[in-house]
Amino acid sequence: MHEIVFHGKGGYDYQTIYNMPIWLRNATFGFIKDFYNEEKKSYEKSQKNSSSSTTVIDSDGKIKSPEFLQSRKTSYK
Repeated sequence: MHEIVFHGKGGYDYQTIYNMPIWLRNATFGFIKDFYNEEKKSYEKSQKNSSSSTTVIDSDGKIKSPEFLQSRKTSYK
């Protein structure tokens, strides 16, 4: 019951969960569990994608320009 109240983010109070039928309590817990598992997967996926991003400084110590600027040829005079 604590997990539903805590992870329900204010949507459930203790009395509501206590008086809820057990089958509905189990289903509610399952929905909350599935939601947080999906959130964890998407967070891990975004962390994996951000760790493989390019760095600003290359191995020679020179600053690389962003990809969207590399295709632009502008001259400032």
